[in-house]
Amino acid sequence: MGAEMATFILIPGGWQGGWAFEKVANLLVARGHRIETLTLTGLGDVPAPAANLTTHIDDAIQVIGKCSGDVVLVGHSYGGMVMTGAADAEPANIRALVYLDAYVPQAGESVWSLTSPRFREAFITGAMGDGLNCAPPPNLDARCRPHPMGTFLQAIDLSGRWREVPRKVYVGAHGWEGSPFLELYERLSIDPEWETFSLNCGHNIARLQPEALAGILLAQV
Repeated sequence: MGAEMATFILIPGGWQGGWAFEKVANLLVARGHRIETLTLTGLGDVPAPAANLTTHIDDAIQVIGKCSGDVVLVGHSYGGMVMTGAADAEPANIRALVYLDAYVPQAGESVWSLTSPRFREAFITGAMGDGLNCAPPPNLDARCRPHPMGTFLQAIDLSGRWREVPRKVYVGAHGWEGSPFLELYERLSIDPEWETFSLNCGHNIARLQPEALAGILLAQV
């Protein structure tokens, strides 16, 4: 890829909307790139307790379909599931996949199967109200919304075409305790198909290290 204008599609993690990428998006726009920040179905002003992982993957596919030229997909945490499914369906125009402390699923895996017992317990606690939506943990931004439980539970259906994307990048956040992503980071760091970066910050990289993240993203175009 040359130093041409690209479209960055930014997919947030659980409970969050496109607002979570505001700082990074501003930095990328200032460099002349296009930005699409997704607020996935049910995570905005309109609840959608019946949404599942397929729903969210379709959200991303629709945005990819409207883009021309080079596309860089960026997914945080749960957003890695959505990004992988979307790239599997539409790999042709995607030049890079950038996972931000995120799940990288294989076919048949789900957030539930990939995460740690600590987070499974948090999901159960969060869904006790109606069994359909998982309430956001109390320490998160007030803009967070209840997350449809089906998106955490549904297994992903993959053909493997997402691996056709030329560049695969993993950014690990290594400044917080209890991360379910450390083993994944270690495995990808020795995989020649992947480029990895380690940042000493909490899980929400886009809000805690926007300048460092913007630098990593700009290096992909």
